[in-house]
Amino acid sequence: MKRKPKGQRSALAFDFGVKSIGVASGNEITGKASPVTAVRARDGIPDSDSLDRVFREWQPDYVVVGLPLNMDGTYQDLTYRARKFGNRLADRYRLPVFFKDERLTTKEARAELFDAGGYRALGKGAVDALSAVYILEGYFQEELQEPEKLEQQEQEQVKQAQQAEGEFGEPEPEEAVKDS
Repeated sequence: MKRKPKGQRSALAFDFGVKSIGVASGNEITGKASPVTAVRARDGIPDSDSLDRVFREWQPDYVVVGLPLNMDGTYQDLTYRARKFGNRLADRYRLPVFFKDERLTTKEARAELFDAGGYRALGKGAVDALSAVYILEGYFQEELQEPEKLEQQEQEQVKQAQQAEGEFGEPEPEEAVKDS
């Protein structure tokens, strides 16, 4: 199978949990993602038939798994389990797996769903799938904006150099030393 170039690939994202794993799908062209489903899990081990169906239907080019870090960025038990989950996906589906910091995605998902439909909209599966959307869109922003960031930094450096040149003026040409 031929690999697609960066910027044209599709991805699945997973919001790992011990009872439920949210799934979202998106593509790099738009940089947007949509909720797909939540897969039931038993102690962090997903229902394999459900996962197989998701992968068959969406046929992603790669996978992004959210890393549940502590607020100070340190790992917790769930972080290691999410990494293990991602590594198993890589082995099973033979796809690249990337990890993305997922701090506060569940809080954001709950707030958005509550604003849209109150407490009734806060079903566990809906929250997990929307969290996966935030994970994937955050990944797209970081990965796909990088060339633009580099270009902006280069433009900023040129601008600063031009300003510095303007402040100090053009370097004066060396004048020939005249003998008096």
